[in-house]
Amino acid sequence: MHHAQNFPVLRQAMPAAGMAQVPADRTANHSENRNSDSPTGSSPPLDDIAPFWRALEGDIKSPIQQYLWSESCFATLPLDGKLRFVVVKTGSRTGAIAPIVRTKGLLGRLEHLGVKILREPTDLVFSDPVALRSLAEALVRLGSPLFLDRIRADSPSIAAIQEAYRGRGLVLLRPAQPYPRILLHEGWRKPEGQLNSGRRSDMRRAARTAEKIGPLSYQMLSPTPSQLAPILEEALEVEAANWKGNRGTAIARDHLRGPFYRHYAAAASSAGILRVCFLRVGSKAMAMQLALESARSFWLLKIGYREEYARCSPGMLLMAETIRYAASRELLSYEFLGNAANWTRIWTQHEIQTVTLRAYPFRMSGVTALAMDALQSVLRRFQTAANREME
Repeated sequence: MHHAQNFPVLRQAMPAAGMAQVPADRTANHSENRNSDSPTGSSPPLDDIAPFWRALEGDIKSPIQQYLWSESCFATLPLDGKLRFVVVKTGSRTGAIAPIVRTKGLLGRLEHLGVKILREPTDLVFSDPVALRSLAEALVRLGSPLFLDRIRADSPSIAAIQEAYRGRGLVLLRPAQPYPRILLHEGWRKPEGQLNSGRRSDMRRAARTAEKIGPLSYQMLSPTPSQLAPILEEALEVEAANWKGNRGTAIARDHLRGPFYRHYAAAASSAGILRVCFLRVGSKAMAMQLALESARSFWLLKIGYREEYARCSPGMLLMAETIRYAASRELLSYEFLGNAANWTRIWTQHEIQTVTLRAYPFRMSGVTALAMDALQSVLRRFQTAANREME
C-alpha cells in the first residue's frame, strides 16, 4: 500500500510582535465590556483585543479557545443578541477574556459565543487563577443569568464562578456530552495493534476490499492559503457524498455552519495549523478529514466518506492512518472533539467529561430565568414520559 503523505514544515501562528498598548481608560484588574450590535461581520473591538488574546494563547491548549475560532464565529454565525467581550488585564501578557453573547429578550442570558450552534467543548480564556477569578467577578457584575455549555468538568472556571456567585446567586451544574481523546504513546505508531483481535481482522478485511478497487494512498496535507481552495472543495465534496449530504448537515449543504468552517479553514491555513487528510483509490478521494495540528495535539473537526465505498470502511482506514501520523509526529493526544459515540469507542475509552453551568443572580432576571428553566425541565420530563407511554 502506497502512503503518499505530505509532512510539511509546520508554520506556527505567532503572536503579534509588539503588545498593543491598552487604551488609557483600562488598567490592571479592570474589566471592560465591549458590545457589537451587528449580527455578523468583523468588529473593531475584536480587532482591538486580538494582540492581547494572542498573547494569552501560550497557556491555551484547545484551538477552540483561541482567537481564530472566536473571530470566525463572529464573522459568520448569526448572533441572537449583542456580542460582549469581557476583558480582564492583569499584565502585558496575563489576564482573561470571555466572548459572551447577551441574548435578546427581558432575561438577557449570557452565553458563550458559538457554542450553541457549533456544540464543541470550550472554556473561558485565562492565563492564571488570579485573572480567572477577576473575570468571574466581572461576569457576576453584569447581573444577567450566565449559561456556559460543554465546559470541562475539571475546569478551574467552575470553581471560580461558584466562588464569585457565593451569596450573590445560584450556580447549577448538569452533565453534558463527553468528548473522546487518545493519549498517544509509541504503540499508536501501529494503531491497529491497539484494537482487539476482531477489530484488527475487520481493518485487514477492509483494506483488502479497498485494494481490489484500485491502489490506495493517503495524504496529510497542510495547504497554504493559495493552495487551499481546490483542496478544501474536494474535501467538502467527499464529506457530502453520503447521508450527511442528504440530511443537509455536511459543510457544503449546511447554510448555518458551513460559512464558519470555510472561514475558519482559511484562517487556520494562514496560521499553518490546518490539516486536510484524504484516503484515495487511484486519484479519487474515498474519505476525508478536516483537522488541526496545534499545541502538540491532533484535533479532528470533520470526517466523511463516499457512500459508494462504504463496504470497505474508508473512514476507519483513514482514521487509523491519521492516528499513525499523529503518533509519528510525537504529538501528545488525538482529540476527536464532538461527542463520544460507539465508533469513537472502537479507538478509545478515554472520554473527557463536560458540564453545562448555569448561574442565576439573586435579582429579578436571575429568579425569573431559574423559574422558566425549571418549568421547561418539568415539561420536557412530562413530554418524555408521554412519548414512552405511546411507544
